[in-house]
Amino acid sequence: MLSGSAELGTTGTVSTQDQLLAAELFGEAKHHAMRRELTEAEHAEAVAALRELATGRTDLLAEVAGLLEGFAEGELTEPIARTAAELCREAGADPDAIPRWIQAGRERAATAMLPPFSDGVHRR
Repeated sequence: MLSGSAELGTTGTVSTQDQLLAAELFGEAKHHAMRRELTEAEHAEAVAALRELATGRTDLLAEVAGLLEGFAEGELTEPIARTAAELCREAGADPDAIPRWIQAGRERAATAMLPPFSDGVHRR
C-alpha cells in the first residue's frame, strides 16, 4: 500500500513504522465508513479516532485518502471508499498530497487487473 517519492527516506525505503501506521489508518477509516450516512456522533467519533491515531501525520492521512479513492474508482466499493477518504480529509489529511495518491491508487488498480505473469509457462 505504501511507497512514493515524497515519503521515502534517505535510503529509498518507507519505514516499517510508517507502513504500520498507514495500515492502521486505512483499517480505522474503512471501519468507520458505512453503507449509510453517518450520524453526527458517529462522524465526530470517526474523525477524532483518525486524528488521534495519525498523531499529526497528515502525509499518511493523505496517502490513505488518495489510495482509497483512486483504487476504488468505478468499483462497487467506491461509495464506502469515498466516505473513508472524506473522514481522512476531515481528520487533517494534507490536501496538496491527495491528488498524487489518487493517481497512485488508479495505477495500483490497473496493475491489479493485469493477468498473472506466467514466466513463459504457456509459450510453445
